[in-house]
Amino acid sequence: MPASGPVTRNTLRQQIADALRDEVLAGRLRPGQEFTVKQIAEQYGVSATPVREALVDLAAQSLLDSDQHRGFRVCEISVDDFRGMVEARSLIIDGFFRKLAAGALGRARVEVLVSVRRRADEAARAARAGDLDILIGYDLRFWRELGTLIGNPFISEFLHQLRVRCWVFSVPYLRVDPKAGERLWSGYPEVVEAVTRGDSEEVRGAIGAYHASALAWAEHLECLGDPVRPGSPADLERPSR
Repeated sequence: MPASGPVTRNTLRQQIADALRDEVLAGRLRPGQEFTVKQIAEQYGVSATPVREALVDLAAQSLLDSDQHRGFRVCEISVDDFRGMVEARSLIIDGFFRKLAAGALGRARVEVLVSVRRRADEAARAARAGDLDILIGYDLRFWRELGTLIGNPFISEFLHQLRVRCWVFSVPYLRVDPKAGERLWSGYPEVVEAVTRGDSEEVRGAIGAYHASALAWAEHLECLGDPVRPGSPADLERPSR
């Protein structure tokens, strides 16, 4: 956990939270996996206080569940939960970008889109290659930078947390899916182009394709059986009904 400048308790707390979030997103900490403050403190060689604070922060973001007697565990997110999160972000994003497309982009927004376009190209390339480790980072940065156009940090942060939780749900399945590369959405450049041109129908179509892809994948997982949990590649290769 490299740091620039002096390490305070607050920066250590954030570094631990970031490191654990990365472990969850990478699939190394799996849904339902339990651990204690002491275990994490020993793993990172730090005191218990910043670890406890970091874990509480992640619990507040709904990435961890806490139990007074057993410690913490990675949240288990159901297909219905995933579908609900996709629908929630769809409603917010669709409404905002329709409004954005109806108006002219100011200079600041144009500059944001120049940066976002680079993220879009890298994310699309990683998605086509099926490289989850690269894709997740670029995906989160892409949507977070694009979200600055909203001009409302509360909405932006809410959407970011939804996307992180969606990836937490998705990663265990995608890691064992031999067809993961075919299921990853890669339309990032199309979103940027649509927003840049300010065509409201094109924006809705590009964003709609993003959410439709996620909902179609949720339906595919649901067809695998109930309850649906990350399993073997053979489980994920069963045909949809």
